[in-house]
Amino acid sequence: MTDVNRVNIIGRLTRDINADERSFAYLPNGTARANVSIAVNRSRKNGDQWVDEVSYFDVTIWGKTAENLKPYLQKGKQIAVDGYLRQDRWEKDGQKNSRVTIVAENVQLLGGRSDNGGSGDQPSGGFAPKFQPRPAGSANSAPSPMDDVPYGEDTSFPEDIPF
Repeated sequence: MTDVNRVNIIGRLTRDINADERSFAYLPNGTARANVSIAVNRSRKNGDQWVDEVSYFDVTIWGKTAENLKPYLQKGKQIAVDGYLRQDRWEKDGQKNSRVTIVAENVQLLGGRSDNGGSGDQPSGGFAPKFQPRPAGSANSAPSPMDDVPYGEDTSFPEDIPF
């Protein structure tokens, strides 16, 4: 029987990807590796007041995903990470050490600090289209029972679907 090791997390990057080898590098075999840290905010109630807690997680992104996301991984950017936990163990000066990181299998850019000074809460990639119902009696439409419905109350589905 196999155990489950799965992580889904949404947070904000705590630092930019730099040219230093710790944050982004290529392995000798040519595989790209990006190491990022994300902060995840959580609110909990302590007595009558809400208290904010922040947890920090280290994430490793591999391969083409790391290469493609490198220009976009900037401090404050909100990302969603789907992956698994990996524990590294080593011994240094007789002291045993351990560290748990998230290995990303899928990363999505969600939002974050924008360069144009806006709030940055809009998802990257633009906006959601707004659908407007076709006005009653317009060209290319046959009369329907909805023609007698006052403006703004038309519940018909628009015929021009943009996909």
